[in-house]
Amino acid sequence: MIKRRDFVVGGVAAAALAGVPTLFVRQALAKDLPAKSLLDDSEFVYISPLKSDGAESTCHGEVWYGWLDESVVIVTSKDSWKARSLAKGLDTARVWVGNHGRWKGGLGTRNEAFRKAPSFDAKLERSQDESLLERLMVLYRTKYPGEIGKWEPRFRDGFASGERVMLRYRPA
Repeated sequence: MIKRRDFVVGGVAAAALAGVPTLFVRQALAKDLPAKSLLDDSEFVYISPLKSDGAESTCHGEVWYGWLDESVVIVTSKDSWKARSLAKGLDTARVWVGNHGRWKGGLGTRNEAFRKAPSFDAKLERSQDESLLERLMVLYRTKYPGEIGKWEPRFRDGFASGERVMLRYRPA
């Protein structure tokens, strides 16, 4: 018996080989999010805000995140492109899940390996929910035990002062 997922993945692969536009392929895959275990366990996501014409921005940074309430949740500087894009009305993004190393290399090189990772398009919103921040910090303590001691006060103090914002990426 052919399952829907097998049909979609096989059909998408065939479409890609036939030269069907990538946007169609991405839309077909968006219905099948990366496996929950990958979203729960991966160290990083790579996020690119989408411009008003649907093109990816050139910002593809790897970030710590939590998979909470069926959303990717991050804390970032209010001056980051991810936060500024929302302020400019750009409320969609592409999210890749996995650990593929740093995106920016030395001497202006770029690591594009993340593009092979499972991805989905998402709607972006800012959250002021302190209980969500608390749950994110609890998750970070488990997920990033070696570094969270240095970063948790920065996240909390920055969130309280407005220097950092919490962003939520809900699968579209």
